[in-house]
Amino acid sequence: MTDAPTSLRIDFVSDVVCPWCAVGLMSLEQALQRTRGEVEAELHFQPFELNPQMPAEGEDAAGHLQRKYGMPPEQAAANQQAIVDRGAALGFTFDMDKRSRIYNTFDAHRLLHWAEGEGEGRQRELKHALLRAYFTEGRDVSDHDVLVDIATAAGLPADRARGILASDEYAEEVRIGEQFFQSHGIRAVPAIIIDRKHLISGGQPPEVFEQALRQIAAGKRAA
Repeated sequence: MTDAPTSLRIDFVSDVVCPWCAVGLMSLEQALQRTRGEVEAELHFQPFELNPQMPAEGEDAAGHLQRKYGMPPEQAAANQQAIVDRGAALGFTFDMDKRSRIYNTFDAHRLLHWAEGEGEGRQRELKHALLRAYFTEGRDVSDHDVLVDIATAAGLPADRARGILASDEYAEEVRIGEQFFQSHGIRAVPAIIIDRKHLISGGQPPEVFEQALRQIAAGKRAA
């Protein structure tokens, strides 16, 4: 008789304008494919804003990154190319020419919070749609019309999405979520927390996630 898969809760703390979060998610999903039959993941996307004070109109991406991290243009270009290459190896397309601005993401996180309760897989589908919209298509993920369009493409009802965005619905829940993870030491993303106690930081390769999933699942079975 084959053992049932070990159930693991995975909290993926991230932002939708964080390139390493896209890399980390694709890596994690590859690892979950490799451990299918051994691990059954319950995946929850948790909010983190890289730039909570970002104005509504956003900022020029190159200038913002240079100011925030103090990188000369050559180093910034090299870092971007490394991200593009990592994404390509994982099947994700970064078009850095289209990603010319960085936007406020609070409303995107409100929609992600809502999507979690809209049926299995909806939150994950919306997360992927937001990452593609921003990094592949260069869309403004703070614009309400754009967000409604992205939500609709992810199988969510447009009228409900528009109603949420026109109100303060889920704002408190998102802020509470952000404060919770920050109060527990999360200062950078992606932060992947397995079964609420094992932390993996950064856009790690699939092999790192795969090894961690197997080890944590084995430990849980042995407990």
